[in-house]
Amino acid sequence: MKYYLIAGEASGDLHASRLMQSLKQRDAAAEFRFIGGDLMAAVGGTMVRHYRELAYMGFVPVLLHLPTILGNMRRCKQDIADWRPDVVILVDYPGFNLSIARYVKSHTDIPVFYYIAPKIWAWKEYRIKNIKRDVDELFSILPFEVEFFEGKHGYPIHYVGNPTADEVGEYLLLRSEECGVRSEERGVRSENTDIKKSVSGQSPSSLHTPPSTKKTIALLAGSRRQEIKDNLPAMIEATRGLAGDYRIVLAGAPSIPAGYYDRFIAGTDVEVVYNQTYPLLASATAALVTSGTATLETALFGVPQVVCYETPIPKVIAFLRRHLLKVRYISLVNLIADREVVKELVADTFSVENIRRELLAILPGQPAREEMMRGYDDVRRRLGDEKAPDNAARIMIEKMKNGL
Repeated sequence: MKYYLIAGEASGDLHASRLMQSLKQRDAAAEFRFIGGDLMAAVGGTMVRHYRELAYMGFVPVLLHLPTILGNMRRCKQDIADWRPDVVILVDYPGFNLSIARYVKSHTDIPVFYYIAPKIWAWKEYRIKNIKRDVDELFSILPFEVEFFEGKHGYPIHYVGNPTADEVGEYLLLRSEECGVRSEERGVRSENTDIKKSVSGQSPSSLHTPPSTKKTIALLAGSRRQEIKDNLPAMIEATRGLAGDYRIVLAGAPSIPAGYYDRFIAGTDVEVVYNQTYPLLASATAALVTSGTATLETALFGVPQVVCYETPIPKVIAFLRRHLLKVRYISLVNLIADREVVKELVADTFSVENIRRELLAILPGQPAREEMMRGYDDVRRRLGDEKAPDNAARIMIEKMKNGL
């Protein structure tokens, strides 16, 4: 069968590439054409556009590049119509992908599948009308989305498992296997290890930093310059004085040049590592984390954390959170658990003093640390042990063979 996939950013490239691998395992005749990235290209098929040509974020960048964005959208629609795939699979990236879904549904009879449901439960809930009208099958990676889409809006979806849980689980398994290999002999890596390296670039032994007897506090300050600028200085200040007992290690974002971090870490004891987030978390004692997938990754590694997210005009944002936002939490950990497992310091609660107090409360020997670890166990149970790309691929092929 012919599959047309669209992923508009790095995370989508990762998840789409793994889905493509699973589709190939079940469909030996699978043909792929896609907008995506290098990981999808490594699986095989024809890349129409790299996601870097689509990935403009923020009002001003989008406005400045609007002709390019609209041109890419027109070319994508025409390419789908010309190639006539058996299915269009959209991966996250709702601003672009929902427009594609509307075109495909109104101009062709090609089914539209959406892998990694748009997070309309957090904002833009009105998009449910577009999804009901234009998407044939919706695949969720967050268990609480079932109640939102099916219970609240009467739209059936498939919860297929969580790919981040898959990836962390695979990494930890390979790490333990590699430790066993090192203790006995150096041999040929397993096929799974090669796959994992190609997907994430993070091999289990890739944290090449000087040996130390100190424990580690990890800083995950986001992947965008504005996030880093807003959050990292307070994170560093909150750890000041702890360097005597702990290594303070910052996970550098691949898209951010090293020079950008210099202004923040100059004169401090903070170390920076790149493309080593998983090795860093595997060795960390505690972490300070901005909101996003990193909060879930940190939890799945069993690392107690404080979620820190500074916002402009914090008192106004705090009011809006209480009275207008659709969700009570900003971290995936708390959203999945449906209760406060990790402390969220956002808007008017974000301060160096609060970050430091909450960090000290989750260091070894503190009761809050053990309570958080029990909460992590609940998160793992709720996520389940389904392999998300395998499960999604199986359902997709069954639906197509049965005519939806």
